[in-house]
Amino acid sequence: MALDPKTAALALHRFGFGPRAGSIAAIAADPRGAVLAELERPGIGLVAADLPSSGAANRAVFEYRAERNAKRRLEQRQQAAAAPGMEGAGDATVMQAKAEAPGARDAPAEVPVPRQIFLNEAKARTEAAVDAGIGLVERLVWFWSNHFCVNEDSTIMAGAYEREAIRPHVLGRFADMLLAAESHPAMLVYLDNAQSIGPDSVAGINRNKGINENLAREILELHTLGVGNYTQADVIAFAKTLTGWTILPPATNPDHGGEFVFLKRAHEPGPQTVLGKSYPDTGVEQARAVLADLAHHPATARHVATKLARHFVADEPPALLVERLAKRFLDTDGDLKEVTKALVTSAEAWNPQQAKVKRPAEWLIAALRATGVPVRDVPKIVGAQSLLGQPLWRPPAPKGFSDDNAAWLDGLAERLDVANTIGQRIGARLDPRAILDTALGPLASAETRQTIARAESRPQALTLLLMSPEFIRR
Repeated sequence: MALDPKTAALALHRFGFGPRAGSIAAIAADPRGAVLAELERPGIGLVAADLPSSGAANRAVFEYRAERNAKRRLEQRQQAAAAPGMEGAGDATVMQAKAEAPGARDAPAEVPVPRQIFLNEAKARTEAAVDAGIGLVERLVWFWSNHFCVNEDSTIMAGAYEREAIRPHVLGRFADMLLAAESHPAMLVYLDNAQSIGPDSVAGINRNKGINENLAREILELHTLGVGNYTQADVIAFAKTLTGWTILPPATNPDHGGEFVFLKRAHEPGPQTVLGKSYPDTGVEQARAVLADLAHHPATARHVATKLARHFVADEPPALLVERLAKRFLDTDGDLKEVTKALVTSAEAWNPQQAKVKRPAEWLIAALRATGVPVRDVPKIVGAQSLLGQPLWRPPAPKGFSDDNAAWLDGLAERLDVANTIGQRIGARLDPRAILDTALGPLASAETRQTIARAESRPQALTLLLMSPEFIRR
């Protein structure tokens, strides 16, 4: 079989996280077959790391904050006792006393527990992407995590959520991922369902509380059917089926706080009609039944197919490709591995034009893979993501980060700043021509090769490479 290094390089950028040293040559004999092979490797994409479950993380953060608050109050009491008349000095006086204490300036800063959990999760995620063969499965993890997004600012369980609700299902059934995502504590907290109470339930009557529609609305609009395929009445009825889906409070449950629980007394009694179908009151199973039907709905198939095609192929994906993916979704009972295979084997997905701009996080991973820099300074990596407008697990809205090129073109100036920083830090010890061959190979145009050859220094050459059109796009 004739070698096809140009298609191999394209495959690594489009379906993965970009080439590493030798990877273009490694798959040049059969680029499409190599991409498909990643879907068949047992255990691929699983992060092997000693990371806490979402419930354990939730409880650890609760205990940390409770202990910190108690310590602060105790210090205020001691300060007041040691200095009569200073009872109202508050935190400022305590902090000043700490700063003036012997050795205070030399003590290493303690990393808060929430921050440490976040950094550990970020490190595992980044390493999985950098170390992946091609990276298709990891790209799918990122895609589906953005589709079913949660926000780290609302819940400290974002990393665990991705590992527990998204990662195990990216090559499984959509229905299973849908249920795992919507019933996960992180999602219930992020979209306020943990506080949603049926107005006619025991808890609703006693507390004069009502439903919160956020989770139901976003499931219908963003996660399944898409805009225009449901009514406000469907949102309200669906929200009622989801009442009682909440989490155990860490304050009163030190063993299982932060975990999912169905609270029957908060569940709205009676049948509910969603999309013209009546669902009897079966407790926790009522909403599960709605989710199962949504997972198999033709509108869901088309919505998912459109998003996948937009992410991997073009902002305006070919209609035939969308139809093909939607049909495969319906024909295989939402088997996401089969849908992904249909994407990879479609001619439209191999258009030689690099039509998509890499999102900032993808671009950073591609830079790490191309240069061979190990994942060490995770705070700088996540800091760069934030600077570039894609802070890790902090989407601007439940819709997630945009997959349209226009959303990222305005940030190219900031990307140049980050590329220049990378060039200054590591460029001097790297051969730009070797990195060019690793990162782009035959994708590099004559203009790009000439620009890099004329660079005044190695750091500048690396900066220009990372900002080249062929590297920024996929």
